[in-house]
Amino acid sequence: MAMENMLQHSPCQSFGTDCKELIAMIKEPQEWPSFATELEKIETLQICFPDFKITHVPRVGNQFSDFLAKTARNFRRELLFIGYSIPVWLPRPPQA
Repeated sequence: MAMENMLQHSPCQSFGTDCKELIAMIKEPQEWPSFATELEKIETLQICFPDFKITHVPRVGNQFSDFLAKTARNFRRELLFIGYSIPVWLPRPPQA
C-alpha cells in the first residue's frame, strides 16, 4: 500500500520497515511461496521505482511510524498521510 501511495504522491524511492520477514520476502521471493500473489504485486510496483530500496528500521527507532499506522487503523475512513511532520489534528504519541 505504501508503494502504491508513493507512486501517486511522492518521488520517494526508499522505504523502511521494522519487519525483517518482509525484507527477506522481497529479497528471496521464491522462499515464500505462500505469499506469491502479494510478492508479484510488489515486484510489479518495484519496476516503477528505478532506485527502489527497503531497509530494516528497528522498532525502537520506528515508534513514531508505528504510532501513525496504529492510529490510522482506528479511522473508519480511508486515511493517507505522506510527510515528515505530525498533522496538527493527530493526537501525540505517548512518551516512552
